[in-house]
Amino acid sequence: MKKYQCPVCKYIYDPEKGDPTQNIPAGTAFEDLPDTWVCPLCKAPKKSFAPVED
Repeated sequence: MKKYQCPVCKYIYDPEKGDPTQNIPAGTAFEDLPDTWVCPLCKAPKKSFAPVED
């Protein structure tokens, strides 16, 4: 599963960790996050995130 990065604060969403701050369980792919999900650090919208190249 791909990681995605916030362009504002550089937070990286890692699907292996999920997002405990918003009750997103580990193993949740970025594509499966609800459209209402926002960056846990700066509240940027999901649509602004970009895939991280390995």
